[in-house]
Amino acid sequence: MRWFHVLVVAALALSAAAGSAIAKPMRLLVLGDSLTAGYELPGDAAFPAVLERALQAKGVDVSVINASVSGDTASAAAERLEWALGEGADAVIVELGANDMLRGIDTGVTQRALDDILGRLRARNIPTLLAGMLAAPGMGTSYEQGFNAIYPELARKHETVFYPFFLDGVAQKPHLNLRDGMHPNRAGVEAIVARVLPRVEELLAKAAAP
Repeated sequence: MRWFHVLVVAALALSAAAGSAIAKPMRLLVLGDSLTAGYELPGDAAFPAVLERALQAKGVDVSVINASVSGDTASAAAERLEWALGEGADAVIVELGANDMLRGIDTGVTQRALDDILGRLRARNIPTLLAGMLAAPGMGTSYEQGFNAIYPELARKHETVFYPFFLDGVAQKPHLNLRDGMHPNRAGVEAIVARVLPRVEELLAKAAAP
């Protein structure tokens, strides 16, 4: 009887562990720059935190990890990808390229770095949402065309969920940006999350699929 009792306790422990694993929230990693890092905003107002609350309000059990670094170029993010993944991720949002554009980095360099990131995530079977960026006015027609073409091309190549312009509805709207006119304020982040949410839900559905 004592051995039977031990087996029952062990079985219950294993069952509890399995239940705990099943109940574990999805890990959604945001790999980006200052636009998602929460530049000059409190932590609870940064894009990952606002997105997590919006998803949880819809009943999605998810933990959104802020792996964004202000000032990062696409190449810098590619170099720290393995570190950023840490314990792994069920899905990733890639929001990069704005700093490349503002610094006038060759579009081929930006494209190769993003291609590398998306390729490595795809090799791990991690569903990805690619958030696009558009060149600012004054960069020149040739640069603008080359830069803007990067995102739809890579989205098709890697079959990612695609959100064409991360700052859609927020760019060049003073009341939704900080004084620098480039970074979203608290209201701006809320507006971005509201617009991108359907695409994020599509991403998580892919991640949850067998």
